[in-house]
Parts: sequence; structure tokens; C-alpha cells
Amino acid sequence: YFPNQRLPWYLRAAMAICGAGLVCLLAVALWLEPSKKGFGTHVQLGLNPCSFTELFGIRCPSCGMTTSWAHTVRGQLVQAVKANSGGTLLALVSEVVGPWLVVSAALGRWWFGKPNEWMVVAVAALVVLVTLVDWGYRLSTL
Repeated sequence: YFPNQRLPWYLRAAMAICGAGLVCLLAVALWLEPSKKGFGTHVQLGLNPCSFTELFGIRCPSCGMTTSWAHTVRGQLVQAVKANSGGTLLALVSEVVGPWLVVSAALGRWWFGKPNEWMVVAVAALVVLVTLVDWGYRLSTL
């Protein structure tokens, strides 16, 4: 697509749904009170505690992600990184990508340019890598 070319309705709908989903997740994170333990914030949503932690007595790679989002939306980045650095990175990406998708869908064209497929893959891989490195660090300090 050229920068000012109108996007097809189905792409605009998918962008609006994904963008609104990310914005809603950020709003939920703002509503939640970050757990002082650094993980377990998700139980405020009526979800069970982490099964991995209960079974093995150690935190799983995603433990602390909801807590990191709750800290990130409040601008508490140090606490967010301590909870889960991969979750912090994911929340920061969502704070940019969510509104960008919603605005692009509303305009009917890519706002500030079309995404590069390799950039999307690289960011996703970086989030996974940071999450796994964070988990490895937490395991090494047990």
C-alpha cells in the first residue's frame, strides 16, 4: 500500500479490534493495584494463582507480567522491570501500537507509515528473549 492509499475494510476492522484490545488491556492494568510481591496482580481479576508457581515453587516466565503492566501504566518503570522486564517491554510497545492501530483504522490509512514485517518479528522476538533472560536471571538468584 502507498502511504495515502485507503486500506480495505477488513484490514481496518482487524486493526481497530487489535488496537482497541491493547488499549483495553492498558485500561485494565490502570484499574488494577500492583501486587507488592511483584507478581500475582492477576488474581484481582478472579483468576487463579499461577499453577506453575504452586506446582514447582518457582515463578514461571510470565509471572509478574500483569504486575509489570500495572506499574508501567503508572510510569513506575523501575518497579515494572523488577516485576517482569519482558512484560514491561510488552506494555510499552502496547502503549504505542494500540493507539496507532486505532488511529490508523479510523483514518483508513497507515498513520506514520506502514509497519515493516521484519520490525514486527524483531520486536516480538525481543519481547520473548527479554522475558526468557529475565526468567533465567530470577532462577539464578534463587
